[in-house]
Amino acid sequence: MTMTDKFEILGKFIKDMSSETKDTETYVFVKDKISQYQLDIKIHSKAIKNNMVEINTILKFEDKKEAKYKSYFEMTYATIVKISDKIKDKKELERIILCDAQIKIYPDLKKSFLNLLHDSGYSDVKFEKTIDFEKLYNQRFN
Repeated sequence: MTMTDKFEILGKFIKDMSSETKDTETYVFVKDKISQYQLDIKIHSKAIKNNMVEINTILKFEDKKEAKYKSYFEMTYATIVKISDKIKDKKELERIILCDAQIKIYPDLKKSFLNLLHDSGYSDVKFEKTIDFEKLYNQRFN
């Protein structure tokens, strides 16, 4: 079975989006330090009905260190996926949710999140590295 035989993306949308920069002082401080911010990703899913699954991919971009001035960015990107009737194995379903579907939505996910950061005044932010969902998925078992 190929990847597209296993599932179909029925829809995707930004479920929640947040950008917090308290004041001008914070903005000026963060503009110099934003290159030290770290991107975290979490993936949650819930079964709907008729072999459909809602996958929520949550991106957080924040300063992990104790700092007086911080900005905070978070986005929940929802993807509605229909899983093929042929998929019965729990591991295979897990792989679709955590890896295969993520690879498919990543270009839109990245674009939306970068738009949030750029529209929040941090136009120099770039994500040089592509998130390797295959690697993240495999690390879960080590």
